[in-house]
Formats: sequence, C-alpha cells, structure tokens
Amino acid sequence: MEKAIATIRTFNRFFTRHVGAIDARFLDSDANLPEARLLFEIARLEPVLASTLQAELDLDRGYLSRMIARFEKKDWIVRDQQAADARARPIRLTTAGRAAFDQIDSRQRAVVAQDLDRLDSVEQQDLLQALTRARLLLDPTSGGPFTIRPFRTGEVSQVVTRQSILYAASHGWGRPLETLETETVAAFLRDFKPDREQCWIAEIDGVMAGAIFLTDEGEGLARLRLLHVEPFARRRGIGDALVATCLQFARDKHYRAVTLWTHKILEPARRIYARHGFVCVSSDVHTVFGDPIEGETWRVALLP
Repeated sequence: MEKAIATIRTFNRFFTRHVGAIDARFLDSDANLPEARLLFEIARLEPVLASTLQAELDLDRGYLSRMIARFEKKDWIVRDQQAADARARPIRLTTAGRAAFDQIDSRQRAVVAQDLDRLDSVEQQDLLQALTRARLLLDPTSGGPFTIRPFRTGEVSQVVTRQSILYAASHGWGRPLETLETETVAAFLRDFKPDREQCWIAEIDGVMAGAIFLTDEGEGLARLRLLHVEPFARRRGIGDALVATCLQFARDKHYRAVTLWTHKILEPARRIYARHGFVCVSSDVHTVFGDPIEGETWRVALLP
C-alpha cells in the first residue's frame, strides 16, 4: 500500500507541474487553473446557474462566489436580472469573457497537441487508454455506454493476460490456467474461421472492458469460451450482452447448439449462462489448476 500511495503522489506532483496547475497565470493568461476551469464550464453550459456550476465543479459555495465576483469585476460574465436572488440568475459570458476563454482554450489545445506530437500513433493510443483506464478505475461511473465489436490485432493476447491476472488474484489459478488459455487462443488464431468463429471485445470509452469467444467444434456444435468482464465495468450488463452477441452469431450461422466449460464456484458467470438458456449437463472434479475443483459442462440448444 505504501508503494502504491507513493507512486500516485509522485505522478500527481509530476502532472501538477506538467499542466501548470499551481501557476498564478495559467498558460500565461489572466486566470489561474481553477478560474480557467470555471470559465470553461460557463462557456460549455451558458446560460448556467451558480448552483449548477457548484455541482459540476464540486466547489465550496463561498469559494465559487468569490471567483464569480472576480469574473464580474473583470467584465467576463453578466447575470440575467430576472430573479431577485443572485443565485437564481443565469450566468453568461460577455464578449471579453468569451475572448478570455478562447485564448485559454486555444493555448491549452496547443499544449496538448505538442505533447501528442512527440509520440507516435501507438504511443498516443497507449497514453489515451492509460488515462481513460485510470479514470474508470478511480470512478467506474464516469464512463460512457459500452460497445461490442470484433477483435483487433493483439487483443486476443490481451484477453489471456487480463484473465490470467484476474483469476490468479481471485482464485489462485496461476500458470496452469494461463497455459490452457494461451493454447486455446493460439489455436483460435491459427485456425480462425471468420465465417464460423469470432472473438468480441466490449469497450468503454475505448478501453477493453470484457471479451468472449465462440469457436467451431464441428458437427453443428459451437463452444463459448473465455468470457470475462473487467472489475471496473461490472454491473453494467456487459456479461449478458457478450453472451447474447455470441448466441446471436451462433444462430445466424445455424449452429444447432452451444456448449461451454465453467466451474461451480463462478456463480456470477453461471447466473449469466442460466439467464440465456444454458443448463448444466455434467460435472466432474479436476485438478488442472492445482487444488481439486468442480468443473461443469453447460449447453443450450439453438435448433430443434
């Protein structure tokens, strides 16, 4: 824990300095960073009430009132005069306020563009995904709606990596599981049949949030494999959506049934399978991952 705390504080110090968060004149403008952020929200939401700005920025009401007063003194904003209570008067930017905002906004865009220009396309994607993932980890509710799409180059290996890490942490399934999954996806890539098989990736704001595979087992039977949902993305219905996508593909390809292998202790996954019509048809205790554990074969019929 101490190392994690130190790592986050080190990054915070770096980023505070990098973006000029404590500069008296943010980006050499007539505002500090909190004032620049307030100016941005007014420009984005105008006409806007002070109470709305307080909620958006999570600011102390007195501190916000003092900033608004400074903006009025600089002739950056004007309040509508319809209500007697100042807090109920919508705030708008004046011409001078709009000019101040445009100056800060253009300078900030230029600084960010300069940062990105130093990186190649792969490094840019690494940065964007790292920043988005950090936001989702710290505030899972901040993400937009999830999407589901077919896999891209490199993502099959990422699925194995994430599943291996997650199951090692939650159930102690280490190298044997990673070996089994690596062999599974290697065969999937080597023998991939685009018209009969697929891997789907769930995304939130461009970050992998889960995955699922469907493979052709022959004689009209398909197999659902390697379903997982990232911890930050759970309770959004992603697992159900992935299974539904998998089954719809199987129906469209006229598979007669879909089977899968799971474990009795994986209750959340078992509940998803049951909701989509799968039933457990057999079970057996194995030691593939080390300690004895009860594995289960589930199946759903798609055609009479």
